[in-house]
Amino acid sequence: MPDFKRGFIARTLLTTGKALAVTALTVCGVLAQTNARPAMPGGFPLEGRMVIVVPFAPGGATDIVGRLLADELGKRWGTAVVVDNKAGAGGGIGTEFVARAKPDGYTLLLGTQTALAVNPILIKKISYNTDRDFAPITQLASTPLVLLASNKSGARTVQELVAAIKAKPDAISYGTSGNGTSQHLTTLLMLNRIGGKAVHIPYKGSSQSLIDLAGNQIDMQFDNMTTALAFANNGQAKALAVTSLTRGALQPDLPTLAESGLPGFQASTWLGLLAPAGTPVELVGFINREVLAILDSPAVKGRLAVQGFTPKPMTPQGFRKFIQEETVKFADLIKTNNIVIE
Repeated sequence: MPDFKRGFIARTLLTTGKALAVTALTVCGVLAQTNARPAMPGGFPLEGRMVIVVPFAPGGATDIVGRLLADELGKRWGTAVVVDNKAGAGGGIGTEFVARAKPDGYTLLLGTQTALAVNPILIKKISYNTDRDFAPITQLASTPLVLLASNKSGARTVQELVAAIKAKPDAISYGTSGNGTSQHLTTLLMLNRIGGKAVHIPYKGSSQSLIDLAGNQIDMQFDNMTTALAFANNGQAKALAVTSLTRGALQPDLPTLAESGLPGFQASTWLGLLAPAGTPVELVGFINREVLAILDSPAVKGRLAVQGFTPKPMTPQGFRKFIQEETVKFADLIKTNNIVIE
């Protein structure tokens, strides 16, 4: 056989061998990836994409948590998991959308405390019922609020602010992002505890009220930890206390309300994951286990901590009970303070 033929055959065999080796490695990699995926009930997800509805505009804390969860689920399942922002009506539009969605596991809700436990009591026109229309999966995380005082108020401690409220009833004003929000209800909890009164100034969003707080147009406000600390660290307002029972990792020098003259005071705002009612129990259980595994990840815990959130994993049954208890708590608070939204 001529030398050029022998060389051609050798090169062909070598190239073919390499191709076969690459193909084998690729197949093994695919098989390994497939085998690494968790066993899914009924082959879920079969096709298409999963949607996590966030009932607020992009960029806020709720949206950030929703996108983190979508990314992590997509990695675990090797399928598209996307966030769909359906903002409006204090979270009611997106929440109602999921309540009416097909219960197949492909449409989930990033539910909030206000939309699930407050608005159904407070707003007469809401058509969904949290207990009836949703299959709770798990609470995701919670974050305490920070009490801010304007520079004009002169208050540098909770005790000084309480003294000012008691000395001049209805002279101190506080801002919120609207009636029935966690900011509003937390302020009422504090005022009820101290036996004081203050003037409520509701805004269309907390960004607007914080601007007025920094401009000394209002005297105090509760807000989520990361936003509140940003204003305090810039000298635009004074951070007085945090509403958790223990001091937060983001600012360990900031005292709690509980150690500032209000023993046992605790308030937080929370987020959870829910499916439409009627979603198969085995599918709810599967998604619960997957999300709990994500919440247990050190990397995810770290990313939540940056936003001031602490993971709060629960069973579906535990989360349903938690929502029911929160609803009763806020119903009592709303009734006691005669809060009404038409």
